[in-house]
Amino acid sequence: MSLASVTDTKLSRRSILKGSAAAAGAFSFGFAIPFADEAQAQGAVPEVNAWVVIHPDDKVVIRIARSEMGQGTLTGLAQLVAEELDCDWAKVTTEYPTPGQNLARNRVWGNFSTGGSRGIRESNEYVRKGGAAARMMMVQAAADGWQVPAAECSVAKGVITHKASGRSIRYGEVAAAASKLQPPANVPLKDPKDWIIAGKPLKRLDTADKTTGKKVYGMDFKLPGMLNAAIKDCPVFGGKVKSFDAAKIKDMPGVKHVLPVGDSAIAVVADSWWHAKTALDALPITWDEGEHAKVSSESIAAWLKEGLDAPQAAVGNQNGDVKGAIANAARVIEQVYSYPFQNHACMEVMNATALYTAERCEVWTPTQNGEAALAAAAEASGLPLAKCEAYKIDLGGGFGRRGAVHDWVRQVVAIAKQIPGTPVKLIWSREEDMLHGRFHPVTQCKLTGALDKDGNLTGLHMRISGQSIVAGIFPQNIQNGRDPVVFQGLNPPGPEASIGYTVPNLLIDHAMRNPHVPPGFWRGVNLNQNAIYLECFIDELAHAAGKDPLGFRRALMKDHPKHLAVLNAAAEKAGWGTKAPEGVYRGICQTMGFGSYVAAVAEVSVDAGGKLKIHRIVAATDPGHAVNPAQIERQVEGSFVYGLSAALYGECTVKDGRMVEENFDSYQVMRMDEMPAVETVIVPSGGFWGGVGEPTIAVAAPAVLNAIFAATGKRVRNLPLKNTDLRKA
Repeated sequence: MSLASVTDTKLSRRSILKGSAAAAGAFSFGFAIPFADEAQAQGAVPEVNAWVVIHPDDKVVIRIARSEMGQGTLTGLAQLVAEELDCDWAKVTTEYPTPGQNLARNRVWGNFSTGGSRGIRESNEYVRKGGAAARMMMVQAAADGWQVPAAECSVAKGVITHKASGRSIRYGEVAAAASKLQPPANVPLKDPKDWIIAGKPLKRLDTADKTTGKKVYGMDFKLPGMLNAAIKDCPVFGGKVKSFDAAKIKDMPGVKHVLPVGDSAIAVVADSWWHAKTALDALPITWDEGEHAKVSSESIAAWLKEGLDAPQAAVGNQNGDVKGAIANAARVIEQVYSYPFQNHACMEVMNATALYTAERCEVWTPTQNGEAALAAAAEASGLPLAKCEAYKIDLGGGFGRRGAVHDWVRQVVAIAKQIPGTPVKLIWSREEDMLHGRFHPVTQCKLTGALDKDGNLTGLHMRISGQSIVAGIFPQNIQNGRDPVVFQGLNPPGPEASIGYTVPNLLIDHAMRNPHVPPGFWRGVNLNQNAIYLECFIDELAHAAGKDPLGFRRALMKDHPKHLAVLNAAAEKAGWGTKAPEGVYRGICQTMGFGSYVAAVAEVSVDAGGKLKIHRIVAATDPGHAVNPAQIERQVEGSFVYGLSAALYGECTVKDGRMVEENFDSYQVMRMDEMPAVETVIVPSGGFWGGVGEPTIAVAAPAVLNAIFAATGKRVRNLPLKNTDLRKA
């Protein structure tokens, strides 16, 4: 990658919003990373380059552009920089540059977007080059001081040594001189086999502050003189405020302002958030709910069902003659699956603090994409980007909700703009957060499989009907009615999430049906339901053919060695083919997504009353390179909490146009006593960089569903499981 900038400096609010926010969901935003030799950090300690600041006492500050939301990206990226820097890991700390600084410096830190498991996989090269360039500059500064060739010097743990003369010097002693040097044009990187910091299961850098309570989240953030706001938006998406009576609450404790926010929401601003919320709950509001008030889950399902046989559909993957294969099959299997709306349900609700004046607008918020937050602030304030700033705060959960859409940032700026000079902190109530999320898309899928007389799969047609995230968020990226994100995990072989099976006659298409409920990128995105549809149906085909589900898959995977390798690794670790404990049954599945190959085997039991127990899940993953194996294990375990919560309970329903589930009493999540043992098998094959946070979510549900069939003879095709009686057929 070039060290010279090719980034356009004439960036508008709209271009930043489209570009960086798109990357938060499903697309990459191309750029080259310059190391800004012309731009030095202001202050007593000059930076070596944009990524590295070294203090005289050898403390190393590594700048991280991506967001930390519990997934460990901050530590992983720091490991990559520190590896190339050859510093002392014990002296490493981190800091976030701001998106405003990034724009002012020609996007020196590149993309701030943290979604799609991209944090490490898409920034590994340029952050490593940042560390390597800084190391080369440090060595050169020492060599210049000693008047010896840099090639004669070596470095380890932040100490530069000239072996021939026996001299050595610490990084902290040469950092100031190094910061004045021209960055190197050619920056070679280490071979991963030589890593001593990266690739190791090091402890996370943020654990101590979380444990002691030192870590500040958006909910904790305060400014002097700050007021607090609670907000209520029309409960039906697309509805508006018809009227409200501010006089009824103006004398309630702490109330300062009652303000319209756009045409669909009302905010109450008070001296405390509880006073604001209490007054808001008492505020008489009349809503104009509009035509969408007639919509229900049943009407949406009926509309999607029509799409399963619609004549028009966008093609995602095809080869051969599917119609002919089905017409000539010895046996045809056809089934319909469905997947519901789901909420991100972050433990930390949406929140932000804003300070607006006619000359400047500043926002402090948990965000997966600082640049998108900055763009939203600028757009809502009406000020140019250069007069705005967004300060990233660690997230109490993101899962995609805090990435592509920053509606809460626009709201807090709209409120602060009406109270100029006064900092305002907006916190959504849990009910507001649940009612006004950006929901996992709702879809149905009809699958038709053709088997020959020997039980071999000769044809497969998958018709997906349902919602498009891209149409809801980035409609300009829809081409000829096709949303590429819909086909995650179902693409032809290649770097994108591919299907992993060779089927002689194949057609996978999508009939787009977009309800009024706004979609969003939800951790794992469309790979979640696509893996269920395909992997459970493959299981159905295997049983219909009278074949072992593992053997049936293997026969279709001869041309897909990486898919097959993780499948075999999971099967071997789980003991597939050996007798399970009494009353325990196994299910298996595989998929590829976010650059990584994953597979899982679940072990479950179902008692006579239909109660499900998930005993164990074995998950194999090949992310190419493993930056921190301990973090990968934790990510995999965490992904199963999220994926199994969705499979067991996750469902958002619609009645009279509004979402029904408003809190965790009706939107249940997995409890600790329900969590199975998770065994992670990491099989990094090298040569590529895959993601970790999302891929294994997709194999949670199908592995369990296939195991449930083995245990009960019941095939669950509609989630969540809470709606199904699991007593044996």
